[in-house]
Amino acid sequence: MASQLLLIRPARFGYNAETAVNNAFQQAGGDVQAAAVQEFDAWVAALRAHDMAVIVIDDTPEPYAPDAIFPNNWISFHGDTACLYPMFAPNRRIERKALAEIQRHIPIRRLIDLTHYEAQGLFLEGTGSMALDREWRIAYACLSPRTHPDVLADFCRQTGYHPVVFHAVDTNGQAIYHTNVMMCVADRFAVVCLESIIDPQERAQLIDSLTFTGKEIMAISQEQMACFAGNMLQIQNAAGQRFLALSSAARRSLTTIQQSTLARYNSLLSSDVQTIERHGGGSVRCMMAEVV
Repeated sequence: MASQLLLIRPARFGYNAETAVNNAFQQAGGDVQAAAVQEFDAWVAALRAHDMAVIVIDDTPEPYAPDAIFPNNWISFHGDTACLYPMFAPNRRIERKALAEIQRHIPIRRLIDLTHYEAQGLFLEGTGSMALDREWRIAYACLSPRTHPDVLADFCRQTGYHPVVFHAVDTNGQAIYHTNVMMCVADRFAVVCLESIIDPQERAQLIDSLTFTGKEIMAISQEQMACFAGNMLQIQNAAGQRFLALSSAARRSLTTIQQSTLARYNSLLSSDVQTIERHGGGSVRCMMAEVV
């Protein structure tokens, strides 16, 4: 469970046409940089107000990286090991420019570099493509143009994870671009849009894995998923207090019973990131790379 978080403060946030081809959550818009920065700063303030350890690195205006606010897609941390991932959109590969600055704050002794798969047109976008159960070392992944089973298998081989793979679609039958918008895995519970998994055998396999690892499964609807109710992350501060990070939109979409269920395990910590959600197609979980 994350006790330290890495966030990238955007320099030129905006709608990314290169990622919109398979991210149904994105909407085009005008100049939204100022609003995105305001939402970003408010979220960092909320995390720090609850004594979370947060590393903030400023993006640079050039080279242009409209999605730099979502670092969890290109890098993940595993003790003193970091993993770099192959990215679907060429302009998202530019985000790796932050690596040198990150290494000034986070010691990295081993670097697993999977970016060579980009030359083959194969992708795996970090903890967007995978919902990791770090305790049980299981990598849950819904396959999409951004999540290829061969790269997933390589990640699992090098890190000691076991893959649980399935297909998930939205109400239009389009493949859900990232696992972390339809699924959150915490210590003793999981939030999953089960109705997005059409194949009953794949759905049963996922349920069996979550049940075997002692998770209470809370199902969310397609409508709730569209409000980023699957895009959550369980975090922990230095005092051992656990929180479930989610956006205000995600929180509003949950029923009173669902909120009460989640509150049995951890406090809910939310903030309004509607600009980032609408134009970037990601929410608070996408904004945080766990340093564990």
